[in-house]
This record gives sequence, structure tokens and C-alpha cells, in this order.
Amino acid sequence: MATANPENVVFNVPNQLTAARLVLSIGVFVLIPLHFYLAALIVFAIAAGTDWVDGWWARKYKQVTKLGRVFDPFVDKILICGTFIFLAAEPGSGILAWMAVVVMGREMLVTVLRTMVEQSGGDFSAKMAGKLKMVFQCLAVGASLVVLMYVQGGQKVTMQENAWLFWTLQLSAWLAVLSTIYSGLEYVFIAAKTLK
Repeated sequence: MATANPENVVFNVPNQLTAARLVLSIGVFVLIPLHFYLAALIVFAIAAGTDWVDGWWARKYKQVTKLGRVFDPFVDKILICGTFIFLAAEPGSGILAWMAVVVMGREMLVTVLRTMVEQSGGDFSAKMAGKLKMVFQCLAVGASLVVLMYVQGGQKVTMQENAWLFWTLQLSAWLAVLSTIYSGLEYVFIAAKTLK
């Protein structure tokens, strides 16, 4: 798409993918309470995959836009926070309410800090800790949905009966929480240094 300023292009491919991720997020939120856990897992995986694709596309083809810098992280937060909330409401998911609160609290804090830093002319681009946090959160969601499929099938997910799944869920959930806290603190220090 030829234009004098690519940053002002609104509906380019990365932003279309982000919009698709928003629609897919709503699909996940509908499927989980209906107990269609396999479908929710597939839709979530596709949605999470578009996050990587739109970032790669925007950088490779120089289609980073002002809208995309706001829209992409916003939709990421909708997908992750919303999914954690819906999973916390499902008995046996392994995702506890306080975990969803930690994830939401971190995302709201980072949004506020990003606004403050960028208004002062600073750079608040994604760091490696934030990217790893997203990976661990997605793994935790995937493991939780697999556990719910087992529970739905009448199986108990215990350390004795399904050790591999039990420990995968425990490890991924705690890595998600710890990486969420760590990356949040990293952004707090960056913001404090920038705003000083």
C-alpha cells in the first residue's frame, strides 16, 4: 500500500491480523463456559499465533503504525487477561483467581507506565522478559485447557494418575505468574529511570 507516511496507514496486514485476534479472543471467551475446551484450545492457539505473525510482518515489511503500537498490546491484554479470568471460573482448571488478578494487575500497570513514558518521549518497546512472559502465559492456558478436557472426560488429574500433565500445569502456571511479576517490575524500573 503506497502512502507518504506508512505510520498513518490504518488497515494494513498487521492491523488486520490484530483485529482477527480480537475476534478470536471473543470466540475463546464463548467456548470456555460452554465447555468446548478442545475448540477453545485450537482457537486460542491460532489467536496467540497471530501475535507473532503480525509483529514479524510489521517489522519485515516496515508496516509498523501508530495504531498498531496501541492496538496490538491492547488486544494481547484482552486475550490473555480474559482467558485467565474465564479459566479461573472453571473448576479444576488449575488457574486460580489470584493468578488472574496478578496477570490483570501487571497488564494495567504496564499500560499506565507505557502511556507516561511515551508521552515524555521515551521508548517503552517490548523487552525479552515481556515476550517470555507471554510464552509462559500461553503455555499455562494451553495446559489448563488440556486438564479441563481430562476432567470433562471423567479423569482426575493428580500427581499419581497423570503426573506429566499435573506437573506441566503446575510448572507453566507458576512460570506464568513469576514471569508476569518479574517483567512488570522490569518495566517499573525502566519507567522510573526514564521519567527521572
